[in-house]
Amino acid sequence: MPRLLHHLILPAMALSFCATPAWAEEEATFWRLFVADHAKPLVTAIDLGTDQIAGSFELGSPASLYTTPSKAAVYAVQGEADRVSAIASGIALGDHGDHADLDVSAPKLLDAAVAGDKPVHFVEHHGDIALFFDGEGVARLLSETDWLAGNAATRDLKVAAPHHGVAAPLGEYTLISRPSAEDPKALPVGIDVYGADGATIGDLHACPDLHGEASSGDTLAIACAAGLLLVKAAKDGPQLQLLPYSASLPEGKATTLLGGVAMQYWLGNYGADRVAIIDPSAAEPFRLVDLPSRRVHFAIDPERVKYAYVFTEDGALHRLDVVSGAIDKTLQLTEPYSMDGEWSLPRPRLAVAGDHIAVTDPLAGAIHLVDAESFALARDIAVAGAPYNIVAVGGSGHTHE
Repeated sequence: MPRLLHHLILPAMALSFCATPAWAEEEATFWRLFVADHAKPLVTAIDLGTDQIAGSFELGSPASLYTTPSKAAVYAVQGEADRVSAIASGIALGDHGDHADLDVSAPKLLDAAVAGDKPVHFVEHHGDIALFFDGEGVARLLSETDWLAGNAATRDLKVAAPHHGVAAPLGEYTLISRPSAEDPKALPVGIDVYGADGATIGDLHACPDLHGEASSGDTLAIACAAGLLLVKAAKDGPQLQLLPYSASLPEGKATTLLGGVAMQYWLGNYGADRVAIIDPSAAEPFRLVDLPSRRVHFAIDPERVKYAYVFTEDGALHRLDVVSGAIDKTLQLTEPYSMDGEWSLPRPRLAVAGDHIAVTDPLAGAIHLVDAESFALARDIAVAGAPYNIVAVGGSGHTHE
């Protein structure tokens, strides 16, 4: 991807600054992990450094976890309990132009939650949140600011039928998947654009077998059977264009996407033992990377922006250089985790926390912390139960009395 470094994007928030004003008390870095148990309706917050538990939060069911660029909260999607809860992270990063302020307090489970039948997808864009409830075929929209202030009232948009769908907020517009008319249980057939009045605008944007979305820079990408549907905001409404898979690619498609930070690209799965680096500006937009065994999970590094990490079923963690398209480091980390069997079995998940890659090891009851520079195991944190889904929240800034 020779042109990848040329596509720079301003980060949503700088987490470290070189200048230290005379009035600053101290420059500090702080990271907190939020870990959901695989079997129990429990989320645990762990402060890195002390590696002590900062809080434990009982939910209605095991949860998938998400956070947003604000770092103000972690959102727990509880599909079996029919609700989405917000946990205030206790980490506030205030941007003051030439420096950031860092305030740390205890995390807290908020009373305000969003209820509905079988929530699955959580999408945030510029402070707006869209939750899609598969069991109803309803997108529920609200602002993160309102939610954190205790107001979780939503604006609801209902589609033709319940389905495994997704909604994405884009300013005054909302993109929502359209179910198959013949079989709503199948993957969606495309994207409809809804205006502020709740009415659809224009025709269906075809995207058969729709599954997976992520933003990078000013562009949202949605995975389809034939390629990626790229979406950009415009004055007269969102502009959608298909980036088709190259004819030279082997059979396959992406169904999970992650968006690059500071460089515009996407990382996606492509078959069981490959990942795809996707750069729409390149002569060959899709570059496949073969893995030594089947992929379990992957993550992008938001600070060391040329790197991503892939965990494979042989128990190894790999560092992927997305510029060269090569795996340049490998660390044997856990016992093997076979990808045979149900997709929902307990398997490791990754999160990047500053200078560490955190890897859950649910069968060992541990989180492995890998030093991002040396790519060596730094230490393990014992966690009761089966630590599974994980997100990291934190950054650097000045602290004051």
